[in-house]
Amino acid sequence: MRESRFPDGLSDELEDSGAPAAAADGEFAADDTTAGDASARTGEFADRIAGLEQEITIERDKHLRLIAEFDNFRKRMLKGMMEAEGRGQAELVKSILDPLDDIARFAHVDPAVTESSMIVEGVEMVEKKLAKALRAAGLEIVNPVGERFDPSLHEAVGTDTAGGEEEDGTVSRVYQVGHTFKGQLLRPARVTVRQHSSAS
Repeated sequence: MRESRFPDGLSDELEDSGAPAAAADGEFAADDTTAGDASARTGEFADRIAGLEQEITIERDKHLRLIAEFDNFRKRMLKGMMEAEGRGQAELVKSILDPLDDIARFAHVDPAVTESSMIVEGVEMVEKKLAKALRAAGLEIVNPVGERFDPSLHEAVGTDTAGGEEEDGTVSRVYQVGHTFKGQLLRPARVTVRQHSSAS
């Protein structure tokens, strides 16, 4: 039989009162502390999760704002580029209005009362004015007579016999001049290239 840890008579009083003897060992107090710690940790986790969710929401909003701002920036850039291109084209057209007016005047002269030499002089004048306006805009003529053949600027449409090795690969004739615009090739010059034959 287990000895009582309580003084004589006290054990009987505890049993009669219905109080559990285990409470004297502090077991229930330990259980209450553990439950309290778990509840506190659960609350901390919930607070931490709520904080993280709030941070995610904030970062997502920042990300969406950045996307919207970049899209607006891209649209502004495209609009600016189109406007700049339009202004450049307008300046080019403006520069050739005078030569176009001259062409219109010569196109409507009465050939019966106009000398042919006057028409030729007029056309030459218009050609010079038009070429000057286009050169100012960035147009350059590619007319490579006597130069080395350059496949990036010239198109060979025929060959000629070279008078010597020094003429080999040079342009002898230009059938059609080429054009570049601000360094960009618009049309290659169509040329005939000299070739030297080493056969005796």
